Amino acid sequence: MPNAKQAEPRRLYHQVADQIRVVIEQGGFGPGTRLPPERELALQLGVSRPSLREALLALEIQGRVEIRMGSGVYVCAAPTASTSEPIALGDSPSELMQARSVFEGSVINLALARVTKAGLDRVKSFLETMRQDVRRGQSSVEADRGFHVAIAEMTGNSVLVRIVGELYDGRHGLISSRMTDRAESARTWAAALREHEAIYQALEARDPQEAVAAMFWHLTASRERWTDEG
Repeated sequence: MPNAKQAEPRRLYHQVADQIRVVIEQGGFGPGTRLPPERELALQLGVSRPSLREALLALEIQGRVEIRMGSGVYVCAAPTASTSEPIALGDSPSELMQARSVFEGSVINLALARVTKAGLDRVKSFLETMRQDVRRGQSSVEADRGFHVAIAEMTGNSVLVRIVGELYDGRHGLISSRMTDRAESARTWAAALREHEAIYQALEARDPQEAVAAMFWHLTASRERWTDEG
């Protein structure tokens, strides 16, 4: 009888991290030496730059490299063997955003079929909180999450609400948190606010085609800001 507990497929960034380790070991990169520039390394490995960045962040968390902003990626001394459990790094940020783009586009379409004034008012309240946060030049994670969850709540489906929240909370994984620290700024939050305003306007107009397009554009732009900057 097959084992009921199947092994979890290895995330792409783990595979790319393994490739980088081979480059370090076979390329003679000792502690303190700088790896090739990101663009060159991505071409050498045949991977996208977002996937490379995620792998480098994984290696940094594991103490194998040090990323110095504006300078490059430097090799650290190999960590000593440990009997402790491997560090849980979380999902790939780029995969999380891709999943949200697919999922939340369907959610907002269903929400529009069941839209109410009360539901719109709740979405608008989070939009207004986000607007105030952006004016103060501060992070608006709570209002951002609330905005997306409030749209899911309009579907009347508690499972969809839970999944939207869980996908959003994937940003708190170790790799995602590191990437957030490097990518988010007052400018990126201002861009997200403009995109949220477009989503709300489509909801208010009861225009499903425009709402789906606005949500897809927002999450695609968020993915690019999150995974391609820094």
